[in-house]
Amino acid sequence: MKMALSIPTATASGTCIISFLLLFLPGFHCSYLSAVPVSAVPDSDVDLLEFPLNLEYLEAEFFLWGSLGRGLDSIAPNLTMGGPPPRGATKARLDPFTRDVILQFAYQEVGHLRAIKKRVKGFPRPLLNLSAEAFGEVMNSAFGRAFNPPFNPYANQLNFLLASYVVPYVGLTGYVGANPKLQTTAAKTLVAGLLAVESGQDAVIRGLLYERAAEKVEPYGITVAEFTNRVSDLRNKLGSAGVKDEGLIVPNFVGAEGKIRGNVLAGDQDSLAYDRTPEEILRIVYGGGDEHVPGGFYPKGADGRIAKSHLRSAP
Repeated sequence: MKMALSIPTATASGTCIISFLLLFLPGFHCSYLSAVPVSAVPDSDVDLLEFPLNLEYLEAEFFLWGSLGRGLDSIAPNLTMGGPPPRGATKARLDPFTRDVILQFAYQEVGHLRAIKKRVKGFPRPLLNLSAEAFGEVMNSAFGRAFNPPFNPYANQLNFLLASYVVPYVGLTGYVGANPKLQTTAAKTLVAGLLAVESGQDAVIRGLLYERAAEKVEPYGITVAEFTNRVSDLRNKLGSAGVKDEGLIVPNFVGAEGKIRGNVLAGDQDSLAYDRTPEEILRIVYGGGDEHVPGGFYPKGADGRIAKSHLRSAP
């Protein structure tokens, strides 16, 4: 169904300044956590702190390769713990501004990996499929048909931003879901710091895309807003836990206070962040809606006790 869009005009600087301010709040820095020893994290919290490494590895590699044309093996090889290099990742065709933003995200993800591994042992980088084909399959699934030509996230900055829309938000909902289950202040403080920066990244991505919401993505003739709506619908479907995802343009009753269609930040009826369980996340990133069956961005499955427990229990 075609929907007429009424979107306020904003300059790139105006949209981004508001979004980037989030990244400079004091709570967004995790350096003060560096003094927390690994022994301070009990076994009850270890699993919930290790699971997000799967998403942090994916984000670090995608953003590093997209902006620099090289990944963790070049930038921080010690953090990979000998895990296999990602498949299909390559440098994206980005304008200088977008490249600068994505490179900042990339280095932030390196910091996240290091921060988590200061508290828990962690695990080697899992095999990641970051090929154009993997992202193309996400878009094909979102629209229920095969794009021709296939969607390529590395082709230009708009495609890369749309592909980036797929990534940080899933991780931040996982942090929201994990926080109330953690037992210790040290673990909760770490997750709060990680969540803050992941939320900031998502806000920047959504802000940049919102400014172009009515723009058509070539050569498909589909608006940016429709791409985000379809990807969000797909994640809701795969997660199988109700609505926990929203695109950039929504019906009025879904927007903040039920009064606006613009949806630059996703949130529930009280504008609070949605939460997801590890199982919901696995269903989404595996691409098939089943936490027992690897695929999508993780051809051999995610790592850590939680993810492996589902692989072992596969029917």
